[in-house]
Amino acid sequence: MTNLLSVVIPAYNEEVSLETYLPEVINHCKRNNYTLIIVNDGSKDKTAEILKKYEGEATLKVVTHKVNRGYGGAIKSGIKSATTDFVITIDADGQHYLEDIGKLLDATIKEDADMLIGSRKGNKGQDWYRSLGKHLIRSIARAMVKMNIYDLNSGMKLCNTKLAQKYLKLCPDSMAYSDVIALLFINLGHKVEERPIRIKERIGGVSTISTMTAVETIKEILNVVVLMNPMRLFAPLGMFFILVAIAWDIPIFIKSLEDPTIDGVSVGALLLFMTGLILFMFGFIAEQLALIRKNQI
Repeated sequence: MTNLLSVVIPAYNEEVSLETYLPEVINHCKRNNYTLIIVNDGSKDKTAEILKKYEGEATLKVVTHKVNRGYGGAIKSGIKSATTDFVITIDADGQHYLEDIGKLLDATIKEDADMLIGSRKGNKGQDWYRSLGKHLIRSIARAMVKMNIYDLNSGMKLCNTKLAQKYLKLCPDSMAYSDVIALLFINLGHKVEERPIRIKERIGGVSTISTMTAVETIKEILNVVVLMNPMRLFAPLGMFFILVAIAWDIPIFIKSLEDPTIDGVSVGALLLFMTGLILFMFGFIAEQLALIRKNQI
């Protein structure tokens, strides 16, 4: 059992929460024979000092970044350091219940899943602005990728370590990591399941999630779609331009039947139609490149 699970926690300026949360996590990992990997992502507070107090703990491995690489960058370093069969990520702010780790691990083994996402659906506490942003991201992701996952950007994800390590090079260092790693598993044909988890108030610190985080996440989702399944993006765009061109030209074509001096095809409609065809062709070419990439991965 000692080589079964690693718990990865990215930490950036989390001295307040780690002071009380870290001993609890260490004891939980000891009881369950988990490996605990904490990544100090260039913290400027006393995070490093707090971690130094526990450097003698056999279950604890500390990875230190000299500069801040971002949420995704920290998680990627933690997963690279893992040597266990499975790895789970949780936040350093104390919002996750440690008991849920074992539940997700048991469900992963039982379902033979490659990734199990801890869903926060039904949990209260988020303001309307962040809820709206997450709803927008989920809607765009579902439009681009066929899936039945609700909480795509949950910070609590348990997955096969070797698969995660293989796909880290395709993941961003930003907060968009959570969405991208899940989309990669889904797009590349791995079994991704979801189970409910509980969330509590953060112990300390301030969330760094902002409007730009949502914009960055949407951009990274589109990157994954273009990389892995480009026709999901190019086909709807091409069809949109072609339909607009047809709608534009129908009245002109009808008038040309009544008046032979009127050209039945307008320049604007023709331009839109050609744009749609070009987008379709780009999609077909990108689809072939995507197949090559998938085989290489």
